[in-house]
Amino acid sequence: MSLMLVFAIVFINIAMVLYTVGVWAEQIRRRLKWWHLWFFWSGLVCDTIGTAAMAEVGGALFKLNLHGITGMTAIVLMLFHATWATLVLARKDEKRIMTFHRLSIFVWIIWMIPMIGGMLLGANV
Repeated sequence: MSLMLVFAIVFINIAMVLYTVGVWAEQIRRRLKWWHLWFFWSGLVCDTIGTAAMAEVGGALFKLNLHGITGMTAIVLMLFHATWATLVLARKDEKRIMTFHRLSIFVWIIWMIPMIGGMLLGANV
């Protein structure tokens, strides 16, 4: 196993832990908090680093297959999610602060598709 592959696996798994903690902490509290943003943004950064490292190992940043499409969709949704959460809190929009967890869980579920698919199928996805 190459060092780059280990690096990619470590960062993607760190992303899974960070993003999952942020989303589920918010889900349990039913209220978006500033500290959730740290987990959202950190998860996104780690996932992007891990994905870029995995692309280096696989020889392509994007492959037109189920894993490639769901993976890119997940990163774009994570970026939208973290940005929107930041705006909701900055605007102090109480209604959206209280309902934001619905978006979070949706994005997390979509994000888990390439995460689990990559773990189960390995580099051949």
